[in-house]
Amino acid sequence: MAKRDYYEVLGVSRDVSAADLKKAYRREAMKHHPDRNPDDKSAEEKFKEANEAYEVLSDAQKRAAYDQYGHAGVDPQSGMGGAGAGFSNFSDIFGDVFGDIFGAAAGGRGGRGGASRGSDLRYTLELSLEEAVKGTTVQIKVPTLVSCKTCDGSGAKSGSKPVTCTTCGGRGQVRMQQGFFSVQQTCPSCHGRGTVISDPCKSCHGQGRVEETKTLSVKVPAGVDTGDRIRLSGEGEAGFGGGPSGDLYVQVSVRRHDIFEREGNDLYCEVPIDFVDAALGGELEVPTLDGRVKLKVPAETQTGKMFKLRGKGVTPVRGGQPGDLLCRVVVETPVDLTAKQKELLREFQATMHGGKNSPRQRSWFDGMKNFFGDMKI
Repeated sequence: MAKRDYYEVLGVSRDVSAADLKKAYRREAMKHHPDRNPDDKSAEEKFKEANEAYEVLSDAQKRAAYDQYGHAGVDPQSGMGGAGAGFSNFSDIFGDVFGDIFGAAAGGRGGRGGASRGSDLRYTLELSLEEAVKGTTVQIKVPTLVSCKTCDGSGAKSGSKPVTCTTCGGRGQVRMQQGFFSVQQTCPSCHGRGTVISDPCKSCHGQGRVEETKTLSVKVPAGVDTGDRIRLSGEGEAGFGGGPSGDLYVQVSVRRHDIFEREGNDLYCEVPIDFVDAALGGELEVPTLDGRVKLKVPAETQTGKMFKLRGKGVTPVRGGQPGDLLCRVVVETPVDLTAKQKELLREFQATMHGGKNSPRQRSWFDGMKNFFGDMKI
Protein backbone atom coordinates (compact mmCIF):
# COMPACT_ATOMS: atom_id res chain seq x y z
CA MET A 1 0.00 0.00 0.00
CA ALA A 2 1.34 3.44 -0.98
CA LYS A 3 2.46 5.67 1.87
CA ARG A 4 0.41 8.77 2.64
CA ASP A 5 1.95 12.20 2.24
CA TYR A 6 3.75 13.09 5.49
CA TYR A 7 2.22 16.59 5.58
CA GLU A 8 -1.23 15.03 5.16
CA VAL A 9 -0.51 12.56 7.99
CA LEU A 10 0.14 15.44 10.42
CA GLY A 11 -2.57 17.67 8.94
CA VAL A 12 -0.26 20.59 8.10
CA SER A 13 0.66 22.62 5.03
CA ARG A 14 3.99 22.21 3.25
CA ASP A 15 5.24 25.58 4.55
CA VAL A 16 4.49 24.74 8.19
CA SER A 17 6.91 26.16 10.76
CA ALA A 18 8.94 23.91 13.06
CA ALA A 19 6.89 25.02 16.09
CA ASP A 20 3.53 24.32 14.42
CA LEU A 21 4.86 21.01 13.08
CA LYS A 22 5.71 19.95 16.63
CA LYS A 23 2.26 20.96 17.90
CA ALA A 24 0.58 18.99 15.11
CA TYR A 25 2.70 15.93 15.88
CA ARG A 26 1.86 16.10 19.58
CA ARG A 27 -1.83 16.36 18.76
CA GLU A 28 -1.76 13.33 16.49
CA ALA A 29 0.44 11.33 18.87
CA MET A 30 -1.89 11.98 21.82
CA LYS A 31 -4.97 11.21 19.73
CA HIS A 32 -3.70 7.85 18.46
CA HIS A 33 -1.46 6.82 21.38
CA PRO A 34 -1.84 3.06 22.12
CA ASP A 35 -2.57 3.81 25.79
CA ARG A 36 -5.65 5.75 24.73
CA ASN A 37 -6.70 3.22 22.12
CA PRO A 38 -6.10 -0.25 23.53
CA ASP A 39 -6.53 -3.12 21.06
CA ASP A 40 -7.09 -0.64 18.21
CA LYS A 41 -4.72 -1.67 15.40
CA SER A 42 -5.82 1.26 13.25
CA ALA A 43 -4.85 3.79 15.93
CA GLU A 44 -1.55 2.00 16.49
CA GLU A 45 -0.73 2.26 12.78
CA LYS A 46 -1.65 5.95 12.73
CA PHE A 47 0.56 6.53 15.79
CA LYS A 48 3.50 4.88 14.00
CA GLU A 49 2.68 6.82 10.83
CA ALA A 50 2.74 10.12 12.75
CA ASN A 51 6.09 9.18 14.35
CA GLU A 52 7.58 8.41 10.95
CA ALA A 53 6.27 11.63 9.42
CA TYR A 54 7.59 13.79 12.26
CA GLU A 55 10.96 12.04 12.23
CA VAL A 56 11.47 13.09 8.61
CA LEU A 57 9.85 16.54 8.61
CA SER A 58 11.53 17.68 11.85
CA ASP A 59 14.97 17.10 10.29
CA ALA A 60 15.88 19.94 7.92
CA GLN A 61 17.97 17.77 5.55
CA LYS A 62 15.42 14.94 5.39
CA ARG A 63 12.59 17.41 4.90
CA ALA A 64 14.41 19.04 1.99
CA ALA A 65 15.00 15.62 0.41
CA TYR A 66 11.35 14.68 0.95
CA ASP A 67 10.09 17.96 -0.52
CA GLN A 68 12.20 17.40 -3.64
CA TYR A 69 11.86 13.64 -4.19
CA GLY A 70 8.94 12.53 -2.04
CA HIS A 71 9.21 9.22 -0.18
CA ALA A 72 11.98 8.13 -2.51
CA GLY A 73 14.20 10.84 -1.07
CA VAL A 74 14.06 9.41 2.45
CA ASP A 75 13.48 5.72 1.72
CA PRO A 76 16.58 3.64 2.52
CA GLN A 77 15.59 1.17 -0.19
CA SER A 78 15.60 3.82 -2.88
CA GLY A 79 19.35 4.34 -2.87
CA MET A 80 18.91 8.13 -2.77
CA GLY A 81 20.24 8.52 0.79
CA GLY A 82 18.17 10.29 3.40
CA ALA A 83 16.61 8.07 6.01
CA GLY A 84 18.70 4.96 6.21
CA ALA A 85 22.16 3.57 5.73
CA GLY A 86 24.89 1.61 7.41
CA PHE A 87 24.39 -1.93 8.71
CA SER A 88 21.02 -2.62 7.09
CA ASN A 89 20.34 -6.00 8.70
CA PHE A 90 20.74 -4.69 12.24
CA SER A 91 17.08 -3.80 12.77
CA ASP A 92 16.03 -7.16 11.32
CA ILE A 93 18.12 -8.96 13.95
CA PHE A 94 16.85 -7.00 16.95
CA GLY A 95 13.43 -5.91 15.68
CA ASP A 96 11.86 -2.64 16.82
CA VAL A 97 11.81 -3.36 20.54
CA PHE A 98 14.47 -0.82 21.43
CA GLY A 99 14.45 1.42 18.35
CA ASP A 100 15.33 1.50 14.71
CA ILE A 101 18.07 2.89 12.54
CA PHE A 102 17.65 6.17 10.76
CA GLY A 103 19.60 8.90 9.10
CA ALA A 104 23.20 7.71 8.93
CA ALA A 105 25.28 10.70 7.98
CA ALA A 106 27.70 8.58 6.00
CA GLY A 107 25.91 5.37 5.27
CA GLY A 108 28.26 3.86 2.74
CA ARG A 109 31.68 2.45 3.34
CA GLY A 110 33.29 4.31 0.51
CA GLY A 111 36.05 6.86 0.74
CA ARG A 112 39.78 6.68 0.94
CA GLY A 113 40.90 4.46 3.81
CA GLY A 114 37.41 2.97 4.16
CA ALA A 115 36.57 5.02 7.29
CA SER A 116 32.95 6.09 7.67
CA ARG A 117 30.73 7.42 10.42
CA GLY A 118 28.49 4.95 12.22
CA SER A 119 24.72 5.07 11.87
CA ASP A 120 22.56 7.13 14.21
CA LEU A 121 20.08 5.20 16.35
CA ARG A 122 16.68 6.05 17.77
CA TYR A 123 15.18 4.87 21.06
CA THR A 124 11.59 5.65 22.09
CA LEU A 125 11.44 6.36 25.83
CA GLU A 126 8.03 6.17 27.52
CA LEU A 127 7.61 8.35 30.60
CA SER A 128 4.84 9.08 33.06
CA LEU A 129 3.55 12.66 33.15
CA GLU A 130 5.19 13.16 36.55
CA GLU A 131 8.59 12.03 35.20
CA ALA A 132 8.28 14.28 32.15
CA VAL A 133 7.28 17.33 34.20
CA LYS A 134 9.78 16.95 37.05
CA GLY A 135 12.66 15.33 35.13
CA THR A 136 14.32 12.03 35.91
CA THR A 137 17.30 9.81 35.16
CA VAL A 138 16.61 6.42 33.57
CA GLN A 139 18.67 3.43 32.53
CA ILE A 140 18.02 2.14 29.02
CA LYS A 141 19.33 -0.87 27.10
CA VAL A 142 20.16 -0.26 23.46
CA PRO A 143 21.27 -2.95 20.98
CA THR A 144 23.98 -1.55 18.73
CA LEU A 145 27.22 -2.25 16.87
CA VAL A 146 30.41 -1.52 18.82
CA SER A 147 34.05 -1.60 17.83
CA CYS A 148 35.50 -5.11 18.10
CA LYS A 149 37.82 -5.24 21.11
CA THR A 150 39.75 -8.24 19.77
CA CYS A 151 41.05 -6.41 16.72
CA ASP A 152 40.48 -2.80 17.86
CA GLY A 153 38.05 -2.32 15.00
CA SER A 154 40.51 -3.16 12.23
CA GLY A 155 38.78 -6.39 11.22
CA ALA A 156 42.16 -8.15 10.94
CA LYS A 157 43.35 -11.00 13.12
CA SER A 158 45.66 -10.07 15.98
CA GLY A 159 49.24 -9.80 14.68
CA SER A 160 48.14 -8.92 11.17
CA LYS A 161 46.66 -5.84 9.57
CA PRO A 162 44.74 -4.90 6.45
CA VAL A 163 46.89 -4.61 3.34
CA THR A 164 46.60 -2.20 0.45
CA CYS A 165 44.23 -3.41 -2.24
CA THR A 166 46.21 -4.31 -5.34
CA THR A 167 43.24 -3.75 -7.64
CA CYS A 168 42.77 -0.06 -6.89
CA GLY A 169 46.11 0.70 -5.27
CA GLY A 170 44.41 1.84 -2.07
CA ARG A 171 42.21 4.44 -3.76
CA GLY A 172 38.94 2.55 -3.27
CA GLN A 173 37.92 3.46 -6.80
CA VAL A 174 38.76 2.00 -10.19
CA ARG A 175 38.40 3.58 -13.62
CA MET A 176 36.76 1.60 -16.38
CA GLN A 177 37.29 2.56 -20.04
CA GLN A 178 34.29 2.02 -22.27
CA GLY A 179 35.08 3.29 -25.75
CA PHE A 180 35.42 7.04 -25.55
CA PHE A 181 33.97 7.11 -22.04
CA SER A 182 35.88 6.68 -18.80
CA VAL A 183 33.76 5.61 -15.79
CA GLN A 184 34.95 5.64 -12.19
CA GLN A 185 33.31 3.15 -9.85
CA THR A 186 33.79 1.47 -6.47
CA CYS A 187 36.56 -1.09 -6.44
CA PRO A 188 35.01 -4.59 -6.65
CA SER A 189 37.85 -6.14 -4.63
CA CYS A 190 37.89 -3.95 -1.53
CA HIS A 191 34.39 -2.44 -1.90
CA GLY A 192 35.76 1.09 -1.62
CA ARG A 193 37.85 0.54 1.51
CA GLY A 194 41.22 0.75 -0.17
CA THR A 195 42.44 -2.20 1.88
CA VAL A 196 41.65 -5.90 2.07
CA ILE A 197 41.83 -8.28 5.00
CA SER A 198 43.61 -11.49 4.16
CA ASP A 199 43.38 -12.92 7.69
CA PRO A 200 40.10 -11.73 9.28
CA CYS A 201 39.44 -11.47 13.01
CA LYS A 202 37.44 -14.45 14.25
CA SER A 203 35.38 -12.36 16.69
CA CYS A 204 33.95 -9.94 14.13
CA HIS A 205 34.64 -11.94 10.93
CA GLY A 206 36.52 -9.03 9.41
CA GLN A 207 33.77 -6.46 9.98
CA GLY A 208 35.56 -4.57 12.76
CA ARG A 209 32.27 -4.30 14.68
CA VAL A 210 30.23 -6.68 16.82
CA GLU A 211 26.65 -6.64 18.13
CA GLU A 212 26.24 -5.63 21.75
CA THR A 213 23.48 -4.32 24.04
CA LYS A 214 24.67 -1.23 25.89
CA THR A 215 23.19 0.06 29.15
CA LEU A 216 23.11 3.85 29.16
CA SER A 217 22.05 6.44 31.72
CA VAL A 218 19.78 9.12 30.26
CA LYS A 219 19.19 12.37 32.14
CA VAL A 220 15.73 13.61 31.19
CA PRO A 221 15.35 17.38 31.82
CA ALA A 222 12.22 18.68 33.53
CA GLY A 223 9.43 19.82 31.20
CA VAL A 224 9.92 17.47 28.24
CA ASP A 225 6.88 16.40 26.24
CA THR A 226 5.92 13.89 23.58
CA GLY A 227 8.00 14.50 20.46
CA ASP A 228 11.02 15.98 22.25
CA ARG A 229 14.37 14.33 21.50
CA ILE A 230 17.45 13.94 23.66
CA ARG A 231 20.71 13.48 21.77
CA LEU A 232 23.44 11.27 23.20
CA SER A 233 26.49 12.12 21.13
CA GLY A 234 28.64 9.16 20.06
CA GLU A 235 26.27 6.53 21.48
CA GLY A 236 25.06 5.28 18.10
CA GLU A 237 26.73 2.58 16.02
CA ALA A 238 30.51 2.42 15.95
CA GLY A 239 32.07 3.80 12.79
CA PHE A 240 33.59 1.53 10.18
CA GLY A 241 37.33 1.42 9.62
CA GLY A 242 38.08 3.76 12.51
CA GLY A 243 35.36 6.28 11.60
CA PRO A 244 33.49 8.17 14.36
CA SER A 245 30.43 6.67 16.06
CA GLY A 246 26.96 7.88 15.26
CA ASP A 247 24.58 9.45 17.79
CA LEU A 248 21.66 8.05 19.76
CA TYR A 249 18.43 10.04 19.70
CA VAL A 250 16.10 9.31 22.60
CA GLN A 251 12.57 10.27 21.55
CA VAL A 252 10.14 11.02 24.38
CA SER A 253 6.61 9.60 24.51
CA VAL A 254 4.50 10.57 27.54
CA ARG A 255 1.90 8.06 28.70
CA ARG A 256 -1.71 9.07 29.28
CA HIS A 257 -2.43 10.26 32.82
CA ASP A 258 -5.47 9.22 34.87
CA ILE A 259 -6.25 12.77 36.02
CA PHE A 260 -4.40 15.38 33.98
CA GLU A 261 -4.12 16.22 30.30
CA ARG A 262 -1.29 18.40 29.08
CA GLU A 263 -1.52 21.08 26.43
CA GLY A 264 1.77 22.89 26.02
CA ASN A 265 2.74 24.12 29.49
CA ASP A 266 -0.81 23.99 30.89
CA LEU A 267 -2.51 21.08 32.62
CA TYR A 268 -6.24 20.33 32.53
CA CYS A 269 -8.41 18.24 34.83
CA GLU A 270 -12.10 17.70 35.62
CA VAL A 271 -13.35 18.13 39.19
CA PRO A 272 -16.72 16.49 40.02
CA ILE A 273 -18.83 18.29 42.66
CA ASP A 274 -22.30 17.60 44.02
CA PHE A 275 -25.16 19.95 43.20
CA VAL A 276 -25.38 21.24 46.81
CA ASP A 277 -21.80 22.57 46.69
CA ALA A 278 -22.49 23.93 43.21
CA ALA A 279 -25.62 25.78 44.44
CA LEU A 280 -24.39 26.98 47.83
CA GLY A 281 -20.66 27.18 47.21
CA GLY A 282 -17.93 25.46 49.14
CA GLU A 283 -14.28 24.57 49.36
CA LEU A 284 -12.81 21.58 47.56
CA GLU A 285 -9.46 19.80 47.56
CA VAL A 286 -8.07 19.42 44.06
CA PRO A 287 -4.94 17.52 43.00
CA THR A 288 -1.83 19.09 41.50
CA LEU A 289 1.50 17.50 40.62
CA ASP A 290 2.88 19.08 43.81
CA GLY A 291 0.11 17.86 46.11
CA ARG A 292 -3.43 18.93 47.05
CA VAL A 293 -4.61 22.54 47.14
CA LYS A 294 -7.83 24.22 48.26
CA LEU A 295 -10.23 25.51 45.61
CA LYS A 296 -13.05 27.87 46.57
CA VAL A 297 -16.22 27.25 44.55
CA PRO A 298 -18.62 30.21 44.61
CA ALA A 299 -22.36 29.77 44.99
CA GLU A 300 -24.43 29.14 41.84
CA THR A 301 -21.50 27.54 39.99
CA GLN A 302 -22.62 25.88 36.75
CA THR A 303 -21.17 22.72 35.24
CA GLY A 304 -18.35 23.49 32.81
CA LYS A 305 -17.05 26.45 34.85
CA MET A 306 -13.27 26.67 34.53
CA PHE A 307 -11.02 27.61 37.44
CA LYS A 308 -7.39 28.57 36.88
CA LEU A 309 -4.64 27.78 39.38
CA ARG A 310 -1.74 29.94 38.25
CA GLY A 311 1.73 28.43 38.18
CA LYS A 312 0.52 24.90 38.88
CA GLY A 313 1.23 23.68 35.36
CA VAL A 314 4.53 22.73 33.70
CA THR A 315 7.78 24.70 33.73
CA PRO A 316 9.10 24.87 30.12
CA VAL A 317 12.05 22.61 29.38
CA ARG A 318 14.18 25.62 28.44
CA GLY A 319 13.13 27.64 31.48
CA GLY A 320 10.60 30.42 31.97
CA GLN A 321 7.31 30.86 33.78
CA PRO A 322 5.36 27.68 34.55
CA GLY A 323 1.98 27.11 32.96
CA ASP A 324 -1.35 26.92 34.77
CA LEU A 325 -3.66 24.18 36.01
CA LEU A 326 -7.18 24.60 34.67
CA CYS A 327 -9.90 22.75 36.58
CA ARG A 328 -13.24 22.23 34.87
CA VAL A 329 -16.13 21.72 37.29
CA VAL A 330 -18.63 18.98 36.49
CA VAL A 331 -21.80 18.98 38.58
CA GLU A 332 -22.68 15.37 39.37
CA THR A 333 -26.27 14.14 39.61
CA PRO A 334 -26.77 12.04 42.78
CA VAL A 335 -27.53 8.35 42.36
CA ASP A 336 -28.88 5.53 44.59
CA LEU A 337 -31.21 7.93 46.43
CA THR A 338 -33.21 6.72 49.41
CA ALA A 339 -36.97 7.26 49.66
CA LYS A 340 -36.38 10.09 52.15
CA GLN A 341 -33.91 11.80 49.87
CA LYS A 342 -36.33 11.59 46.93
CA GLU A 343 -39.10 13.06 49.06
CA LEU A 344 -36.88 15.97 50.12
CA LEU A 345 -35.95 16.63 46.48
CA ARG A 346 -39.63 16.72 45.45
CA GLU A 347 -40.33 19.18 48.26
CA PHE A 348 -37.40 21.25 47.09
CA GLN A 349 -38.62 21.11 43.49
CA ALA A 350 -42.01 22.41 44.55
CA THR A 351 -40.36 25.56 45.88
CA MET A 352 -38.59 26.34 42.60
CA HIS A 353 -39.73 29.48 40.76
CA GLY A 354 -39.05 28.51 37.15
CA GLY A 355 -36.98 31.13 35.39
CA LYS A 356 -35.88 32.85 38.56
CA ASN A 357 -34.06 29.77 39.83
CA SER A 358 -33.20 28.26 36.43
CA PRO A 359 -32.55 31.15 34.00
CA ARG A 360 -30.81 29.01 31.40
CA GLN A 361 -33.72 26.56 31.35
CA ARG A 362 -36.23 29.39 30.87
CA SER A 363 -34.11 30.89 28.09
CA TRP A 364 -33.96 27.52 26.37
CA PHE A 365 -37.75 27.02 26.52
CA ASP A 366 -38.33 30.55 25.22
CA GLY A 367 -36.01 29.81 22.31
CA MET A 368 -37.87 26.57 21.60
CA LYS A 369 -41.24 28.39 21.55
CA ASN A 370 -39.87 30.97 19.14
CA PHE A 371 -38.48 28.24 16.93
CA PHE A 372 -41.77 26.38 16.64
CA GLY A 373 -43.65 29.67 16.39
CA ASP A 374 -41.62 30.68 13.33
CA MET A 375 -42.22 27.35 11.62
CA LYS A 376 -44.88 27.39 8.94
CA ILE A 377 -46.80 24.13 8.78
